[in-house]
Amino acid sequence: MKTSLICASLFGSAAAFAPVSGPSKVSTALNAEKESKMSKALPFAPAPKILDGSMPGDVGFDPFGFGGSDKAALMNMREAEIKHARLAMLAVVGWPLAELWDKKIASFFGISDSLTSTGASPSLLNGGLDKIEPEYWVIVVALAALFENESKCQKEEMGKKYVAGDCGFDPLNFWPEDKAAQFEMQTKEIKHGRIAMMAILGFAAQEALYRTPVVAETPFFFQPIF
Repeated sequence: MKTSLICASLFGSAAAFAPVSGPSKVSTALNAEKESKMSKALPFAPAPKILDGSMPGDVGFDPFGFGGSDKAALMNMREAEIKHARLAMLAVVGWPLAELWDKKIASFFGISDSLTSTGASPSLLNGGLDKIEPEYWVIVVALAALFENESKCQKEEMGKKYVAGDCGFDPLNFWPEDKAAQFEMQTKEIKHGRIAMMAILGFAAQEALYRTPVVAETPFFFQPIF
């Protein structure tokens, strides 16, 4: 009797460490598939079907369905996102620099500055755009058209190898040869661009509400450096 009890207990212990089989495997696979379809950004919500994680910066976040339902529409939106992201990264640096240096530079050259009466950067919400010379807008539009044309040429030349946002501009040779490194570089760019878009929106909203330059409202971010 004792021998049979010992054998039974040993068998039970061994079974506890045996691989799971049968229905448990199926349920585990179903749970894994279900989790893979959930948004990484919003774990409680399903990810849009068009966002399969293959695109840099894709975390399954598109609550308003801007990405469309096909790859062509999604890539058009990605191109637009990259353009806005790059402009925002330039603007988020240029905005406070203008508030810090514009008056000094204008005084050095003996011309009037382009800031508003409160010392803020000119914008649609702050006003002051009438102080910007027409030549500036001509240069901006010309540069935008140049990069847009280069991007179209790259798309026609590269075909299926074309990478969204590629306009043939890499003077410092940051673009790596390795595919994994390229994906990482694209992910970093889109993340920085998204942060910059939120930051520039914050600059505009803050100055419109408080009528104070962002460098004066939050000097601890800018004055120690500049």
